[in-house]
Amino acid sequence: MKLLALIKKEFHRFFHDPRLIITMLLPGVVIFALYTFIGEISYADEEREYRVYLSGDSAVVAVIEQVILESGDKVEWLPLEDEEAARREIEEEEATAILTFSENFDLLGEDARVGIVYDGSSEEGLTFYSVASSILIGVGMRFPIEEEAIGDISEMGTDYLSSILPMLIVSFVFSAAMSVTLESVAGEKERGTLATILVTSAKRRDIALGKIVPLSCISMLGALSSFIGVALSMPKLMGVSLGTFGGYSVWSYLLVAVSILGTVPLIVSLIAAVSTLSRSVKEASGYVSVVMILTMVISLITAFLPAMGDWVVAVPVLNAVVAMQSVLSGGLAVWQTLVGTGINLLFTVLLVFVMTRLFSSERVMFGK
Repeated sequence: MKLLALIKKEFHRFFHDPRLIITMLLPGVVIFALYTFIGEISYADEEREYRVYLSGDSAVVAVIEQVILESGDKVEWLPLEDEEAARREIEEEEATAILTFSENFDLLGEDARVGIVYDGSSEEGLTFYSVASSILIGVGMRFPIEEEAIGDISEMGTDYLSSILPMLIVSFVFSAAMSVTLESVAGEKERGTLATILVTSAKRRDIALGKIVPLSCISMLGALSSFIGVALSMPKLMGVSLGTFGGYSVWSYLLVAVSILGTVPLIVSLIAAVSTLSRSVKEASGYVSVVMILTMVISLITAFLPAMGDWVVAVPVLNAVVAMQSVLSGGLAVWQTLVGTGINLLFTVLLVFVMTRLFSSERVMFGK
């Protein structure tokens, strides 16, 4: 019952302070506004023309054409007669892509197949692939798209986006967690209200959980806001219609959400532990800022390394960053996401235990 009362106390403090609520919702608004603006600037007054070789027939072609025309671009469909010649044109950037459908594709039978060969080094090729793959996923495909990128896709901003965006998301989650956790732990310690709770019959474990559980739930609002901002801004950033997914599947977005939400309790626990060791909000803010900057620097370094190896899944927070980078690069890092989330939760439990011991220390809590 004491644990429930402590949890209710934290929720009451948060939901009766409009400034904290705005702080939680602000990251998603900033991400959406920033990346939508970048997308608008990048593709403003830019009419793209697509030359696509087509093999087979499907009603999906008309849908793809409609989306392209609505975006203010043009598309020219060419019959595929010589695939090797078409590939050479893509390499020389004279054509955009090759789109092939198996016979009776629209029946979506077991033998239905679709393939996309596109220019991975041009905006036109990446945008066409983004539009076509999103529409194919939207019409209910139950099998993978056979895709091939010609050219160095890393030359385009997609690779830059997948490298930088996860770091920005984690930094926003850090900031959102700091705004509520520092005041709840270091702030109460500085004012002496935490000492009042400690002299009651409440168990130290309940006090620790009474902080971590509600603060994690509250910080997840900020994490969810960041995720929604990413999901809504991605199509614009990729230069496609808002009705598509920006080239990413529902599973990709789900994995990003799991990575974000699985990291939140760990970040909150880390900030809470540092706050417990600090004597004031100012001191705790300085220590946590150093931890956040260190995490951002490491995340930025890993973004530009060719391969980190599977060992990175054991590194807290960093495992979520690398998993998101992999997903946003076009992969489905399922096991990395799930294992990394599990490890982050284990470290969260460890930090809760550490906080319990810190609350039991008179030297830490009362300076004795």
